Amino acid sequence: QVQLVESGGGLVQAGGSLRLSCAASGTISRFNTMGWYRQAPGKQRELVARITTGGSGGSTYYADSVKGRFTISGNNAVNAVYLQMNSLKPEDTAVYYCSMSYTSTSITTAYWGQGTQVTVSS
Repeated sequence: QVQLVESGGGLVQAGGSLRLSCAASGTISRFNTMGWYRQAPGKQRELVARITTGGSGGSTYYADSVKGRFTISGNNAVNAVYLQMNSLKPEDTAVYYCSMSYTSTSITTAYWGQGTQVTVSS
């Protein structure tokens, strides 16, 4: 049984910073993709940032709305992913979810955390 546990959310003023962490436990050797999503009230869940690992060194993706402000990093050795959020804006307020997935024999399995609330006050 794989479980993802997020931490680091909270209340911060606009312009401030938060660092989210997500750690996986269970019998998984290595995830191919780790990412952060968020869902604001009344809106669909959206991809914020994603990091993938691969033979060529991997890649990162950021939503346009967070480019230059958020940084994703991962540690495959301990199955953890982090999101450093700087220059936070009120529109960043949402529940943030981490997700990790791996692909084996062409089948992708994804896991989700329970979510952590980030509130940015103006």
